[in-house]
Amino acid sequence: MIEPNYPNIVFAFDYRGFKIEIDQDRWQGQNIYSVWANYDQGCAIAVRCAFSRQEAARKAKRWVDQRLESYKL
Repeated sequence: MIEPNYPNIVFAFDYRGFKIEIDQDRWQGQNIYSVWANYDQGCAIAVRCAFSRQEAARKAKRWVDQRLESYKL
């Protein structure tokens, strides 16, 4: 039977109207991180995989910036 994988949120912050949540997991003995971006209309996975919290936060901010820029058109 497949075991569910519940999020392990290790860090969260607000950025430009989004609630960014960094999730930590282990894969082949190494910590990996993914990022959820929550906003008023729902949530999305902003970063599928990063190898440090700093990289995850940087990629999440870039993801938010790109989404907001695309809505200005």
